[in-house]
Amino acid sequence: MTEKSHAALEKWTWVLIYVGLFVMALGIATGRTNPVLGWSMAVLGGVVALVGFVLIYVRSRLH
Repeated sequence: MTEKSHAALEKWTWVLIYVGLFVMALGIATGRTNPVLGWSMAVLGGVVALVGFVLIYVRSRLH
């Protein structure tokens, strides 16, 4: 794996984690006024953050 692609993988890992956690927090806050939208946002944010955490595992297995 080249240095450029390794740096891109690392960047996307942290972008997905932070954006996912932010959307999840927004979903929890929105859930007080609109439960369906809030839970949808929270679940979507959780899935995005989970993809970021999986990328940490993938990155650890690369040489």
